[in-house]
Amino acid sequence: MESSLYILVPLSIVLVFIIAGIFWWSVRSGQFDDLEGPAWKVLLDDERPMPDTDEIEQGEDKRKN
Repeated sequence: MESSLYILVPLSIVLVFIIAGIFWWSVRSGQFDDLEGPAWKVLLDDERPMPDTDEIEQGEDKRKN
């Protein structure tokens, strides 16, 4: 039972340092700079602009005549 602790404790310490190093690298490389930008780009990605309300009303008037 105690012999497994001699393996697991150093292994867990090494794992913590590896995870901390990966996190530090991701912060330094800018992975967390803009978290909301990509989400808004998906929602606002339109190929053609929306028509103005005046253009919509004029279109409805033309259809009635």
